[in-house]
Amino acid sequence: MTNTQLMPTQISVEPNIANSNFCGEFGEWMWRGWKIRYAYINNPKSPVPVLLVHGFGGSIRHWRQNISELSKHHSVYALDLLGFGASDKPVTPYTIKLWVEQIHEFWQTFVQIPIVLVGNSIGSLTCLQAAATHPEMVRGVAMISLPDMSEQNKKSNSLRFLQDKILGVLTSPVVLKPLFFLLRQPRIVKRWASFAYACKEAVTEELLEILMTPAREQGAVHAFCAILKSMMSKDFSPCIRSIVTDLKLPSLLIWGTLDRMIPLSLAHSLLKLNPQLQLVELENAGHCAHDECPERVNFELLYWIRHQVLAPA
Repeated sequence: MTNTQLMPTQISVEPNIANSNFCGEFGEWMWRGWKIRYAYINNPKSPVPVLLVHGFGGSIRHWRQNISELSKHHSVYALDLLGFGASDKPVTPYTIKLWVEQIHEFWQTFVQIPIVLVGNSIGSLTCLQAAATHPEMVRGVAMISLPDMSEQNKKSNSLRFLQDKILGVLTSPVVLKPLFFLLRQPRIVKRWASFAYACKEAVTEELLEILMTPAREQGAVHAFCAILKSMMSKDFSPCIRSIVTDLKLPSLLIWGTLDRMIPLSLAHSLLKLNPQLQLVELENAGHCAHDECPERVNFELLYWIRHQVLAPA
């Protein structure tokens, strides 16, 4: 397939990733009036491009140990989802569908040939939905710890009504704004990261800076309130089991065996739904395996792309 990808525009320098040997370019893309930050490394010999999608609280920089290595074999894109990273943080109804539309329109603008989607956590969920909604865009989808956020939809109407009332109080700006300023404190961020990561040595000062920097930007507190409130809504997420069952393209799950945020048992239950779904278990890794053990994740991704995504063609 001819590589017809477009070069990014409005390039700017990203100094905070210099220590990670990142050799690509950064750009800003205006999407529906909002500024979206993205990164790009072109590989003229790339057989298929790769797009990386971060998880909750993440950003392009969370892929700092993956982008350059993957770009040795593929053209690589990464973008900050609306509300995160260096992208704009408006007060708007956030849903997985909204982020899918962002990814699809980014693909239409800059890539225009089928890609491999790679996501972490909520980014995995977004990639899965994108693959189902826009199959012409995707040749394969890899999901690093895939959450199932649709379970709340199964509650009875009376229980749901009570939960909605409680969540209405808990997700009000009066409660969330003080919570936001508390959660962005370095000691709290470090504690959260230590829960997400199985290896304490992986929780470095660089990682903490990556997680804390977006929280200091204009609009961050309002976006946090809007995102958290949206995540509690029954309309936020699709049913992943239905999507996985019907998925008809190479699909990979990568899961840390010590993931304390999303249990490995979910991965095993998903395997039963679709024979095309594969699972790689990474011992002694937590929720963000791509950052905690990047060499292993990079190897598994490249191997899977070569033998499962490209081999049939």
